[in-house]
Amino acid sequence: MESLSSYARQFLGLMEKPSVEAIEGLSPAISIDQKTTSKNPRSTVGTVTEIYDYIRLLYARIGTPYCPNCGKKIEKQTIDQIVDTILELEQGTKIQVLSPVVRGRKGEYAKLLEGFTKEGFVRARIDGNVVEITDDIEIDRNKKHNIDIIVDRLVIKEDIRSRLTESIEAALKHANNLVLIDIIDDKEILFSQNYACADCNISFEELTPRMFSFNNPFGACPNCTGIGYLMKMDEELIIPDKSKTLYDGIKAFGLSSMKKGDTMAKMYFESMATHYGVDISVPIKKLPREFLDKILYGTGTEKIDFAYESPVGKRTFTSPFEGVMPTLERRYRDTQSQGMRDFYEIYMSNCDCEVCKRCKT
Repeated sequence: MESLSSYARQFLGLMEKPSVEAIEGLSPAISIDQKTTSKNPRSTVGTVTEIYDYIRLLYARIGTPYCPNCGKKIEKQTIDQIVDTILELEQGTKIQVLSPVVRGRKGEYAKLLEGFTKEGFVRARIDGNVVEITDDIEIDRNKKHNIDIIVDRLVIKEDIRSRLTESIEAALKHANNLVLIDIIDDKEILFSQNYACADCNISFEELTPRMFSFNNPFGACPNCTGIGYLMKMDEELIIPDKSKTLYDGIKAFGLSSMKKGDTMAKMYFESMATHYGVDISVPIKKLPREFLDKILYGTGTEKIDFAYESPVGKRTFTSPFEGVMPTLERRYRDTQSQGMRDFYEIYMSNCDCEVCKRCKT
């Protein structure tokens, strides 16, 4: 308990002392009351007690990184190794040598850019946009930014080794031993004098605590943003009663009044029934599973002939069907209305993040 900060101890409270004089031979333990006041899924026993901060620091300081592709130990790269790797690119390839001076940090960085101007640098790439450093640049101090100084622009050929080496040295000097090679119209490669796999050409930054934090973009899973689960449409919630027909069984797709008038949903289902030769007047549980999958998850690249009749005339078109569940998930992502988000969440449930699962295995 004494190792925790006063901020952490205030949440622990005072527990009743056990009615014993002494306990020996047991590892240190923490007693915490279970409370349901916090709805934040990122708040855990580890974060509340700040134990997680020590764990992240432990991994960052004594952890040994390994290549995720080949499993070999990651070691530092020399300048000559970086130059050799770049010169292996196809002759005539256009590249930019960038110095990533700011990576995912808040601030205005006016003085930083002014300092690079005095050193003779002309251009920078701020959050993906190339700008002239001498221009009046407004950077939101409350948002995280990526700033890359453009050190040089080159075309890969045999006689550029000397110039490329000088450019890489300059980039490494200003970016804490990092250099970013932007292959025009292709990809970017990050090189580091700190850690890299020479066989797979994969480079890493020096290990820092934020890489092991699910609250930080540099450590969080890009798919679930570190929460560990995602909300997705649930087939059982979309079709709670499979004894009904498609006309009555899928309320979330705007089908509650499908029999009363011509709707786009009615048109989609009846056109697909005609295409696949399926009678959709029977209960959902009697429909062929393959056809139901087409309704729920879409037809992929297979195109369907659709015909929609309205008071203004008949419209026909041919296209794939997106599917009920992908359509609802897209509407959920795109809507700006909290009321509509609450409506779609009725038909969603939490499921484990597949990307996190793959990383664990």
